[in-house]
Amino acid sequence: MKSKNAIGLDTEKSKLLAEKLNELLANYSIFYQNTRGYHWNIKGEKFFELHVKFEELYNDLILKIDEVAERILTLGHSPQHNYSDYRNISTIKESLQVSDGKKAVEDILESFQTTIILQRELLDISSDADDEGTNALMSDYIREQEKLVWMYSSFLNR
Repeated sequence: MKSKNAIGLDTEKSKLLAEKLNELLANYSIFYQNTRGYHWNIKGEKFFELHVKFEELYNDLILKIDEVAERILTLGHSPQHNYSDYRNISTIKESLQVSDGKKAVEDILESFQTTIILQRELLDISSDADDEGTNALMSDYIREQEKLVWMYSSFLNR
């Protein structure tokens, strides 16, 4: 049995990382589609402000989806790609049509909390596996998203 993958990481630890990254991929994919829905359906006095912010967010999420999938491949595994799988794996649930800006921002904050917690779990696993690539990716995402949580929370006067 081969104990190291192509990038020199333990194969069993890489498998665990890939499984957890697939969970993150599923959450990001549902988060992305929800954000597209907020962008399309937002109404009200904050329309112009939120419409732009939601577009910025879903453009960022699509990049992260690609990076996570490519990291799974780099670890020697296959990324999930079916929305039916995403719906089963993701702890972020699909939003119904949301046109209220406040509700959409609340949902976004909940989604950030979910992904940040998951990314912290990945930090622990990647650290144990000596996987600096996944570790750096998760650290960057967490730093970025914590700032966004502050900004979206400020919008809600929290």
